[in-house]
Amino acid sequence: MKRIAVLGSTGSVGTQILQVAERHPERLQISALAAGRNLSLLIEQAKQFRPTRVSVARAADVERLQSALAGTGIRVLSGPEGLAELAAVDVDLVAGALVGSLGLEPVLAALRAGREVALANKEVLVMAGPLVLREARRSGGAILPLDSEHVAIHQALAGHPREALARVLLTASGGPFRTATAAEMARATPEQALAHPNWEMGPKITIDSATLMNKGLEAIEARWLFDLEPDRIGAVIHPESIIHSLVEFVDGSWLAQLGIPDMRIPIAYALGMPDRLPLPELKPLDLVEIGALHFEAPDAERFPAFRLALEANRIGGTAPAVLNAANEVAVQAFLDRRISFPGIPEAVEAVLASADFGPGVDLDEIREADRLGREAALRVIEDSACS
Repeated sequence: MKRIAVLGSTGSVGTQILQVAERHPERLQISALAAGRNLSLLIEQAKQFRPTRVSVARAADVERLQSALAGTGIRVLSGPEGLAELAAVDVDLVAGALVGSLGLEPVLAALRAGREVALANKEVLVMAGPLVLREARRSGGAILPLDSEHVAIHQALAGHPREALARVLLTASGGPFRTATAAEMARATPEQALAHPNWEMGPKITIDSATLMNKGLEAIEARWLFDLEPDRIGAVIHPESIIHSLVEFVDGSWLAQLGIPDMRIPIAYALGMPDRLPLPELKPLDLVEIGALHFEAPDAERFPAFRLALEANRIGGTAPAVLNAANEVAVQAFLDRRISFPGIPEAVEAVLASADFGPGVDLDEIREADRLGREAALRVIEDSACS
């Protein structure tokens, strides 16, 4: 029985983690749950899975949660301290499914406690890759991929020596604006940007997929997950979302991982490792029905966010943390209808152009880079609104 703590249990990835756990109660036990403000769903999850602990974002919600869970014996925590305590609880695996920079310190707490962390919260490695890996080495903890692209790479690399690897190629669907003109994207609404053609995801990652920033963040994450130089990581647009990533070897051969676009598949792989957990309820992949797979290069003119992320990856240090902070602020501004869709990468580019980058080796420095990146992005957005 594998005991699991889920950080971000009420989000898109978190709820699918629980679906996989529900499918395999003989293999997976949910021991702890952490969520933000969706108390109704968290209460429902806690009553179903009976973890030892739950944590909620606001202390003001503790009383309601305790009342709803009275008699269950479940301990209720709150705030950053509760999240850190829950992350370090005695379990076999911590699933990091929080959104954005919020996930960094809980993941560090889990690693300091020597836990294995299955990471969907890519911003953790984007912001602090060297620091996170150092904590894992120091404690004997480990980081496992949970995103579909990185799970695909993990499978393709299995059993192959690192010197045989030439490069990895992430795939991107192209999002809802793959064929849109620049003028059409300038008029795009949040509703249009949130209408992803293949995947069901939370709003922030869906907007990142629409700008292709998500693919750039995944490239930065792949650098640290698989110990790769930035120039050995690329991406290709693949609108069917059937191939999730590819690995090229030095002899010119390639391995690709295929599957229907359903997050429960990579989740089951990460949670079940080293075994594979069956998911018979999913529709099987039918290549004859699909008929053809298509590929195209990312358009750097219409989707500059991908280029910006690759540049930050090459610069290193605190550049990815600044990129991530500015992007989080800009995405929220777009969702709040304060800037246009192209305004997202425009704000990020302006912040990167004016930022000073440090080495990014300690937590205080990364926190400061994150703070400055957010403040700079807010100024850029306010200035654009006034002009």
